[in-house]
Amino acid sequence: MDDGMDRARALEVFAAVVDLGSFSAAGRVLGLTPSAVSRQVDRIEARLGVRLLLRSTRALALTSEGSAYLLAARRILADLNDSEQQIADQGAPRGRLRVSAALAHGRLCVVPLLGEFARRFPHILVDIALTDALVDVAAGQADVAIRFGPLPDSGLTARKLGETRRVIVASPDYLARVGIPREPEDLLDHNCLSFNFQRVEPVWPFRRGGRDFTLSVKGTIEANNGETLGQLAEQGVGVTRVGCFSVAAQIASGDLVPLLEDFNPGDVEQIHAVFVGGANVPARVRVFIDFLAENLR
Repeated sequence: MDDGMDRARALEVFAAVVDLGSFSAAGRVLGLTPSAVSRQVDRIEARLGVRLLLRSTRALALTSEGSAYLLAARRILADLNDSEQQIADQGAPRGRLRVSAALAHGRLCVVPLLGEFARRFPHILVDIALTDALVDVAAGQADVAIRFGPLPDSGLTARKLGETRRVIVASPDYLARVGIPREPEDLLDHNCLSFNFQRVEPVWPFRRGGRDFTLSVKGTIEANNGETLGQLAEQGVGVTRVGCFSVAAQIASGDLVPLLEDFNPGDVEQIHAVFVGGANVPARVRVFIDFLAENLR
């Protein structure tokens, strides 16, 4: 284009003239002289062969062609800005990322990863909430939610991050005092610490000889997360059945002992990242989910 000025710049100049009401005001904002701004508008009109602005000593007025050109200019500039921002996000993802994770899994498995994520992506602000309440991702309460088990039908996108199974554990001290259960039915004589989810009574699943069955258990304490139950078991309060991730450290250290593994039904829970999908998923969401899939084993 004449004077080395591209058409995007020409659109910017024209929009600034209209928005600010004069060549001199537009020039001050754009770093141009009023005469340079005027010449730019003249060149646009010459190229199009129509008058876009009616000039007077007091004001500028848009012609009908000028109004149509202004709408097109603003749309094109907005599209250009959006495209540049998307490309910039791919190069350096940025912005606030709201993450929801279950209390125990978040504290034990997700939070320990955030330091490395922050080092890799310093322009992303991670806003994490640890709660066992289900947040409404579709309503914008979080950008990413980490969920366990079967997912309800919804318009959300889910990506599998991993899986976990359940394990029955107790402390060596408790087992020395009360005895080691050798069969599932032995648990009827033990203090079984269970989740307090809504149900008639706590039941634990087992498998014997290829047949699945459940056993009603009783205990003195119930809790809403596996980390708490694992801590109680570690203190020698009783036997509990929780996700392996909740007690992996205690099992590795010998503070908790797995029990009845020959009767474990192998009930595996899948772990998913749930988010609003589509063509315009923010880069910060994509890289965070990729990071979790890479590191949550």
